[in-house]
Amino acid sequence: MADPCWYPLLSLPPYPAARFAPLADRLAQLLMTKNDVLLIQGEAMLALESVAMSLSRPGMHILNVVTGPYGLYFSQWLRRGGAEVHDAKAPSGYPITLSAFDQALDAMPALDAVVLAHGEAASGIVNPLSEIAARVHRRHALLVVDAVASVGGHTLDVDGLGIDVAVIGPQKALGGPAGLAALSVSARAWPRLLTPAGYAQSCLSLTELKHQWLDRGRGALPGTPSAGDFWALESALDRVENEGQIALINRHLKAAQATRAGLRALGVVPWISDDACASSLVTAAPVPEKVQAEALLADALSLGAAISPGVGVIAHQLVRLNHSGVHAAFSTVLTNVVAYGAALARNSYPADIAAAAAVITHHYLPLPGPVGGEHAEPTL
Repeated sequence: MADPCWYPLLSLPPYPAARFAPLADRLAQLLMTKNDVLLIQGEAMLALESVAMSLSRPGMHILNVVTGPYGLYFSQWLRRGGAEVHDAKAPSGYPITLSAFDQALDAMPALDAVVLAHGEAASGIVNPLSEIAARVHRRHALLVVDAVASVGGHTLDVDGLGIDVAVIGPQKALGGPAGLAALSVSARAWPRLLTPAGYAQSCLSLTELKHQWLDRGRGALPGTPSAGDFWALESALDRVENEGQIALINRHLKAAQATRAGLRALGVVPWISDDACASSLVTAAPVPEKVQAEALLADALSLGAAISPGVGVIAHQLVRLNHSGVHAAFSTVLTNVVAYGAALARNSYPADIAAAAAVITHHYLPLPGPVGGEHAEPTL
């Protein structure tokens, strides 16, 4: 007889303490690092704020690259800790250019750390991480990277790039739960991470977590870990490892290429026109003048598209076509672009939906003969 008190999502077994260390090791392998990996019992925002609070203090000089809302959050957190923060801001919705970064870097004779997001889901961009990393190393500063919107969809070689702190969340390309995060910390970064005054035994103190977990042999995590989230993360990593990391990245790359080619076939230039600066997890498409973003979005969503509004000051200028995780697949890509095109047509904006569908199909199942007219293939 079935137990009337048993519910599959409420009656999960506890996550065994012996599995936390192997889980962290699997994440380290994913990040291509031998650095320490910490498991954070909260969404990636908690991990990002804990890095800022542990890093910032009076006398530090930090260059913070702002290409989206999280860069603005990080700036506030760093200033709260007392550091002297210089924000290198890109135009809203666009990546930082190397010339703008170099200008900001040259304006700082003293430099302790550089902080930036690798990718931005808010606008579908990626920043030039490898080039920035090389410049940071020449200045002997710490490199802190928010890789939540890039890990799994872009190559992230933490040790190869010399990233001192990398923050990830499993909810995007990895297809995992949103309630957990993780971060890697290099040996040279640990001495620079301190417990802020008044934050002893705080979830915002990375050194406290190091003491409570790393230094005690990586057994049980402090507090009461969420069993559902950790089981889900383990399952997500099982799926990633079964697919293979290279295959996972290539699947996201194909989804981005097909989406961008489909938009161009519609007759639309993607928000980020330069393929080299475009995310493999999400593609931003413009909202034409005289078209209401809310109406466009409502029409696209009525067709089952995985499309969301823009964020912040550019909220009414673009919509975001999601192709991360399980959505990095033909069915979602096709639905997104066709629904966006249909919404444009419904709002009196010309869109060649048939051409877009043909171009997207050709990316997944090459068709005989010419496809897509004069539209060029993207080269992400």
